[in-house]
Formats: sequence, structure tokens, C-alpha cells
Amino acid sequence: MWWRTIQLQCYFLLVTCLLTGLEAVPIDIDKTKVKDTPNVEGEKIETPDTGLYYDEYLRQVIDVLETDKHFREKLQNADIEEIKSGKLSKELDLVSHHVRTRLDELKRQEVARLRMLIKAKLDSIQDTGIDYQALLKQFEHLNHQNPDKFEPTDLDMLIKAATSDLENYDKTRHEEFKKYEMMKEHERREYLKTLNEEKRHEEESKFEEMKKKHGNHPKVNHPGSKDQLKEVWEETDGLDPSDFDPKTFFKLHDVNSDGFLDEQELEALFTKELEKVYDPKNEEDDMVEMEEERLRMREHVMNEVDVNKDRLVTLEEFIKATEKKEFLEPDSWETLDQQQLFTEEELKEFENHIYEQEHKLRQKAEDLQKQKEELQRQHDQLQAQKHEYQQVVQQMEQKKLQQGVVPPAGQGGELKFQPPGQHQEEKSDKHSLGSDHLQPLPPQHVSPLQEGAAMAEHVQIHP
Repeated sequence: MWWRTIQLQCYFLLVTCLLTGLEAVPIDIDKTKVKDTPNVEGEKIETPDTGLYYDEYLRQVIDVLETDKHFREKLQNADIEEIKSGKLSKELDLVSHHVRTRLDELKRQEVARLRMLIKAKLDSIQDTGIDYQALLKQFEHLNHQNPDKFEPTDLDMLIKAATSDLENYDKTRHEEFKKYEMMKEHERREYLKTLNEEKRHEEESKFEEMKKKHGNHPKVNHPGSKDQLKEVWEETDGLDPSDFDPKTFFKLHDVNSDGFLDEQELEALFTKELEKVYDPKNEEDDMVEMEEERLRMREHVMNEVDVNKDRLVTLEEFIKATEKKEFLEPDSWETLDQQQLFTEEELKEFENHIYEQEHKLRQKAEDLQKQKEELQRQHDQLQAQKHEYQQVVQQMEQKKLQQGVVPPAGQGGELKFQPPGQHQEEKSDKHSLGSDHLQPLPPQHVSPLQEGAAMAEHVQIHP
């Protein structure tokens, strides 16, 4: 049971990517036929994606370890602190050879996957700056110094990394949502700067009107209170509110019948409350804020009900929570529109960071533009040289045509060049003068062919 608890803890659902809205998980169950149906032994319970970047690796390691009888028995007798501390990681030395071989294979696949991801990241950022600490974080869930063998250290690192990442999820989510809200306000103010005074006044009035319209909604019940659960019991489950029973309610909403209310099942309970505040058809309602409100409700209930902090609510924990005074007489619940999500100082600091990033991007764009212009200048220069050389060659060809056609080569391969005019003269005196009486060229004379060859050689040597 403890191992199943840890497995479910590691697999809790990270519901939202803060920039997209998701639909609540429907409760598809026959509400009138609730029975204590125990799980079939050995039946595999489907677990949701944790959202961790190594989720698949985590799943596969757990599945393989579960196939080893010795390891599974040790885990059933261990508590959560023993597992988190790494004490049980030493038991890995006692598992079967087949299991260790499979774990080795999984680790090699994971290392290869991470190397490919890091290479892609380096290729994308190129010379814009490398955050080596961020890259090293990719290996916090395994020992990368031994990429071929899955050792007890690897299991210890995997458990600690998953526990830490899941525990810090809510904190990270809060920070990301605050940035989202500050960006919205920043863009609104930047837009107002582009308007004249009259248009700016109209936009400001419209903004205040939408805020007022969004805030005008029915009272939201405190998450996890009796009023809130009875509303689900009546409107979602279709049961008589006077027959409300916590144990029956728990079994109705334990959708996968594993004996726990996980975070996904809890978040489905708040749909009715969220519909009081948010409507996707309304311009003034932000669906990203709706999902943040849902997660805030889940986080609050977990803090109040989850006694052992394993991110799962047992039937015992649920029943004890319904016996508390806060369950019957809860404080009022403040929705996001009733809270100040950031201060002016925080917004100013956020905007300064944006301006710095924009300045760096502009500088980078200017540098790239200068590089482009320099490459274009070099290209134009080369084209001009090419055109100049082509003109020289054309002039040489024209000069040769004007001076005469070069005769064919002799028997020895030498050219029988004749100066201009001499060809006709020799033809007329062909019979009076023998071939042995040809006049040699003057010692300093340079023929047009030699002159063209010399010029062509000069062009090739001196581009």
C-alpha cells in the first residue's frame, strides 16, 4: 500500500499550463449505485502525467521495480520518510538480474534523450549565451557520470528529484501566474500610451466597467466546507441534500476507486463554484484566472485535509476533516478578483526587466543588420570585380579579331603566327620565296596573342 501511495504521489496531476484553459474532469459515475468494490489484485491503476520533464522515465522505472517481488515487499513495509531518505535505494542491489538489466537499458535511453534535448537547446541559442546551470539541471534525476548502469544512487536521485519538483510546483505556479497578470497590465498600459486623451479615457472607463461586471457574481463557498460539498452532492450528483453523507460522498468522487482522492479528483469538485465567477462567453472573464482559482482551491483543501502531506486524501483524513469546526463554519473565500496580486513596485521591476530584454533584442537585431549589410557590400564588390574581368576578356577577344585570326598549329604543335598583313603578302610571293625565307619577328616584338595571354594571367593572379 505504501508503494502504491508513493507511486500515486509521484504521479499527481499538474493540471494546467498557465497560458491555456483546461476543462474540468467530468465525474462519470452512476451516483445511485455506490458499492464497496475492492480493487482486483494486480490490477494496474492508470496514473495521470505528473508534468515533469522526466515523467516517462519515472513511470518506466516504477513499473519495472514493481515486477520484482523482493523489492515490492520491502516497499510495502516501508513508510514515506524511509523512501524519501534513500534508505530503500540500497535494496536495489538485491533485485533480480533481469530487473537490473532492464533498468540499465532505461537509463541509457534517458541519457540519450537528455543529450539530444541539450544539443537542440545549444543549437537554438548558438552564441546568445549559455546557462550551464540550467543545462546541468537536466541531470538532477540521475547520475550522469555513469550513463550505462542504473545504481542505487540513481533511484535515490530519482525519488528526491521527483519529491522536490512536485513540492515546489505550487510555488512555481504562483510565480508564473503573477508574471502573467503583470504582463497583462503592462500591455494594457503600453496600449494606453498610444491613444489620445479622449480614446484613453474611453478605454479606462471600459476597463473599470469590465472589472465591476466580473466582480458581480454570487457568493463562492469556501472550498472543502460542508456548504460547498453539499452543493456538489445536490447539483452534480443529483442527491437529496438532507441525505448528505461524507463517506458516500468520498466513494462517489473516488473515480478510479483506488481508495484516495488525488489532486485531479479534488479539482473536479470545484467546477460549480468556478462557474459562479467565470464564463468563457464573457469578455471580462479570463479562463487562465479560472484555472488558477481552481488550483488555489485544491491547494487550500490539501493543506487543510492532507495530514501526512503525501498529496493524497484518504477516507480517514476526509472523515476527520468533516468533523472540524471549519467544515461547518468556514471563513469567507476571497476570489482572485478580490486580491491584490502584485504591487506597483513589483510591476515596475517587471517592466524594467522587459525593457532590458527588449534592448538586448534590438541590439542583437542591429548587429545582425550590420552583418547583413557588410555581407551585401562584399557581394556587390565581388560582382563588380567579376563584371570588370568579363569586360577585359571581351576586349581581348575583340582585339584578337581586329588583328587577325590565329593560324592552326604546325606538325610539332607550335603556333604558326603571322603578323597582320603578312599573310597576304606571303601568299602572293609564295612561289618566288621558299618557306626557308620567312622573316623572323623582331627581338622585342610582343604579339597580340602573347599580350592577351599575359593579361589573362595577370587577371588570375591579381583578382
